[in-house]
Amino acid sequence: MHGIKQNIFSAAETPPQQQQVKPKFLDQVRNVLRVNHYSRKTEEAYISWIKRFILFNNKRHPNEMGAEEIKKFISFLANEKHVSSSTQNQALNAILYLYKNIIKKEINFVDGLTYTKRIRHLPTVFTREEAQKIIAELDGVVQLFVKMLYGTGMRLSEGLQLRVKDIDFEARQITIRDDKGEKDRITILPEKLIEPLRDHIRKVKNLHLKDLQKGFGFTVLPYALERKYPSASKEFIWQYVFPAKNFIYDKERKLKYRYHIHESVIQKAVRNAIQKAEINKQASVHTFRHSFATHLLESGVDIRTIQELLGHSSVRTTMVYTHVMHKFKGVKSPLDSIL
Repeated sequence: MHGIKQNIFSAAETPPQQQQVKPKFLDQVRNVLRVNHYSRKTEEAYISWIKRFILFNNKRHPNEMGAEEIKKFISFLANEKHVSSSTQNQALNAILYLYKNIIKKEINFVDGLTYTKRIRHLPTVFTREEAQKIIAELDGVVQLFVKMLYGTGMRLSEGLQLRVKDIDFEARQITIRDDKGEKDRITILPEKLIEPLRDHIRKVKNLHLKDLQKGFGFTVLPYALERKYPSASKEFIWQYVFPAKNFIYDKERKLKYRYHIHESVIQKAVRNAIQKAEINKQASVHTFRHSFATHLLESGVDIRTIQELLGHSSVRTTMVYTHVMHKFKGVKSPLDSIL
C-alpha cells in the first residue's frame, strides 16, 4: 500500500485498477469482522476506533506502527479524553484485532499503559409499580416491544433482531440467536404476551404478503444463509417480528428490503415515558432487563436459572442483582423506633 490517505479513507482517490484488485483498507477490516461473525455494533465500533487510531498518528499506515503508538493513543484516551475503562478496553481490543487479523503482526502486550480505574456501579432497577407506570405511558408496537423486554430479559438489540421463527407459542419460549459470544439461548414467553404477540405477527404477515405482491418481501439473512438458501429471504419465518415501516435500499445488491425498526425509536419512546411517569431515576431501555432479573430474584427464582435466562457466561455477573433486590423489606431503621 502507498499513501494512507489514498488507500484507507477515499475510494475516489484510489486508481480504478487498484479498486478492482483490492478493497480499501477499512473495508478489508470490515470484511474480516463479518467473516468472523462479529455483530454490526462491534463492527462499527472497531472500525471507528481503528480510524481514530490512524488519524491520531497523522494518518500513518498501521503497518508502520506498533506498541509505542498504541500505548500513546490508549493513554491519550485515558488522560486527555477521560474515557471510561470499558471504552478504553474496547479501543485497545479493536486495535489489537487489527494487528492480529489484518496486519498479521503480533502485539503481545502493550507495556506502560495508563488505565482508567473501573468503577463498578450497581444497576438501576425499576420497582414493579414503576415498570407498570412506564409501560402504561407507551402504546402500540413500542408498548408491546417493551413489555417483551421486561417479560423476557432480552437486550434491546436481541428484541429487534428477533425473527418470526424464533417464537414458539406452544412451548411458551423464545429463542435468542447470536447473543453475546455468538451463542443461542432460550428465554420464557410470558403468558400475557401470547395473544398480543400472535395478533401482532398476523399483522406482520399481512404486511409481508402485501410486500410480496408489490415484488418486494425481502429481508436480511444472517451470515452466508442468503447464498445457501437464495429464496429464504422472502420466506415469512425469516421476517423480523418488529419490522420497520419503510424499506431500505441496498446499493450494492440493488435490492429494496425491510429491516427491523430502528433502536432509536424504542429508546426515545422509553425516555419520554420515564419522564411522563415521573420516575426520577437515571434509566433507559436496558433498565427493563435489570428489572427482569431483580424481580425474578425477589420472587425466589434460583440465581443459576436467572443466569441462564440472561445468557451470562458467569454467575458472578448475575450476582450483582443480589445487591439491588429488595432484601431489607421488614427491616426498620433505628430512627423509626424513637419518638
